[in-house]
Amino acid sequence: MRHPLAVADEPAAAASVQVDGRLAALGRFCHRRRGWVLGFWVLVLALGVLIGGRVFEGSVAGTGAGGSESARGDALVAAIDSAKGTVTAVVDGAPVTDPAVRDAVTAATDRIGRLPGVASVADTYRAGPALTATDGRASLVSVRMADGSTDAQLAAVTKQLQSIKAGGAHTTVGGDLLLQREVKDQTASDTRFGELVTLPLTLIVMVLVFGGLAAAGLPVIGAVASVGGALLAMFGFSKMMDIDTSVLPIATVLGLGLSIDYALLMVNRFREERGCGATIPCAVERTAATAGRTVAFSGLTVAVALAGLFVFTSPVFRAVAAAGVSVVVIAVAAALTLVPALLGFVGHRVKAPVAPALDDGFFARTARRVQRRPVPVVLGCIALLLAAGAPFLGSQWRSSGAAVLPTSSAGRQVTEVIGQRFPQQAPAPVTVVVEADRNTAQAYAEDVAAKLPGVSGIRAVVPVTDRVSTVEVLVHGDPQGAEAKRVVGELRADRGGLTTYVTGDAASVVDFQHEIATRGPWALGLVAAGTLVLLFLMTGSVVMPVKALLMNVLSLGASLGALTLVFQHGYFSGLLGFSPTGGLETFIPVLVFAFAFGLSMDYEVFLLARIKELRDQGHGCSRSVELGLQRSGRIITSAALLMVIVFAGFAAGRMLMVKEMGIALAVAVAVDATLVRCLLVPAAMTLFGELNWWAPGPLRRLHRRIGLKEHVVLPPIPGASVPAPAARAGRDVERHPLREAERAGVGG
Repeated sequence: MRHPLAVADEPAAAASVQVDGRLAALGRFCHRRRGWVLGFWVLVLALGVLIGGRVFEGSVAGTGAGGSESARGDALVAAIDSAKGTVTAVVDGAPVTDPAVRDAVTAATDRIGRLPGVASVADTYRAGPALTATDGRASLVSVRMADGSTDAQLAAVTKQLQSIKAGGAHTTVGGDLLLQREVKDQTASDTRFGELVTLPLTLIVMVLVFGGLAAAGLPVIGAVASVGGALLAMFGFSKMMDIDTSVLPIATVLGLGLSIDYALLMVNRFREERGCGATIPCAVERTAATAGRTVAFSGLTVAVALAGLFVFTSPVFRAVAAAGVSVVVIAVAAALTLVPALLGFVGHRVKAPVAPALDDGFFARTARRVQRRPVPVVLGCIALLLAAGAPFLGSQWRSSGAAVLPTSSAGRQVTEVIGQRFPQQAPAPVTVVVEADRNTAQAYAEDVAAKLPGVSGIRAVVPVTDRVSTVEVLVHGDPQGAEAKRVVGELRADRGGLTTYVTGDAASVVDFQHEIATRGPWALGLVAAGTLVLLFLMTGSVVMPVKALLMNVLSLGASLGALTLVFQHGYFSGLLGFSPTGGLETFIPVLVFAFAFGLSMDYEVFLLARIKELRDQGHGCSRSVELGLQRSGRIITSAALLMVIVFAGFAAGRMLMVKEMGIALAVAVAVDATLVRCLLVPAAMTLFGELNWWAPGPLRRLHRRIGLKEHVVLPPIPGASVPAPAARAGRDVERHPLREAERAGVGG
């Protein structure tokens, strides 16, 4: 049955008082020109779908620490080496001396050597015992592909290698080229899987939240359109910079989650306005002026958090920053334009409450309970968050390489077999690129082996040219452990009077950690400063932004602590379907900080916007907090649940890096929307009272001139007689020491 309020049409709307402001005007325009707006987003989605696969094809699997010594050394060797990369096959299951195996391998290598795109091919029967396993029951075939070789030529080589099966032997093909291809394919597969799993689940949850399919479908449609726009943006960035493969699912999951959150907020506010008696055009206009303002401001805070990554020099950080900021912009644009247009089409089918929502419910009762005992609640929440974050203090950072792939991956299997059974072919923990002739490089290697503690030996000195050689240094213990990192430092401290570049996995981890230690404080300062300014413009307070910043850091610590427990120590690894590597991927903690901080500020804005709106209507601090939590708590909790579903869907994929991001962000959102927003924020605001809104006189005057106040100019809805919520007796007139200090003129 049609809702009694759903009888609005344009003539009725004409009698309403127009809402001032740019966002209200944008909402009116998109509602009136909804056909054009919808057509534009359909085009965006179509283009995004068409180029979606090409985004992953143009990505780069691993970009290293940009500008670091390890990256410069690798680039020097790569510039000299004419090969594009290597395809490596393990021929296993039969003695290497078996004549049938020998004939099959040599025949295959002869055929491969004649294929186009092949620079060289080596097997154990021609290159020597270094390609034979220590147990004598497996051998390697190594094919170097020429620079400029095509995917078709690579596929032809792979097919020839897989044909080696004589004498009961079987062949597994891997190598760096196929490993990169598997990383791209698995990442694309995980991204598609995450989207297919999360969208139906979020639709079901939103049907339960809104009680109808029309309202529930709008956020899903907005999210799908935003993903199309995100793919377009990332495709454009891939033409201007190297985009690490891991960036793509991370940016996609962010866009998907934010789009759902923002559309959910818009639809919820639309329903509220309809419940207060507004016509559809009037409700769209008022929604754009209020929830639209919150969406735009929230998107700006998330973009500021991601923009801090531009401070770093590593390509992966800059790529995430560029892709992430563009995805946020697209999510905000979809919420502010597509959602109002869709409401113009189906707004009459969106169930509106028959009366305004009650101002006394679960969240209001929770706020009152917290306000009665704010000190124990604040101390308890802080203690829990600090305890949850403590494991991160002992975190280890690693570059997992092939271990980011599932155990069923052929590339990972080949890498692990080489490490276990072909020690002479496994990557050296530390490689030193020496700009000198071979004899000088050999003397340098002997000196390192004899004098440097922690070095177990020199495996090889390999001349790259007459003037450049690589020295493969073996170390005791974990190839990326503390001893290996110490050796990296010693080799860089004493270069023996030569020009050297210390590279390898251990050196790459050291370089990442050095970059984070030196540039991280600048990035953190940029994010903090931007956040403080934005929240000041929103609230007119200097206390609330600082308080919000501290709370978000506590929430972030809990997320990083959970990340360490799960992926370093292996808790729940069986349930989540991965093998722990003993540490966290080098760049993941930084990305978690940027994304989780932005998302936490997202919910902070959702809550503070409502509290500020109520305070501007004349309610006192306690009542504003109570009503603000009651009116926004349900939508924040629903949005958080949907965001957790999105992140969990991506964490169910098989790529380790995607799992780490998914779990960390799911924990961050869950903790922030429950413990922080429902308990810690109300308790802290109760303790501070009216001092929450304190600012020095000059800043107050500045805020009056440039502050964000659009939501306070809403005119009354024609014909509606909805009473404003009354102040609770005794709630906002009680004496409070901090409020008394404010009344006494503290802070001017």
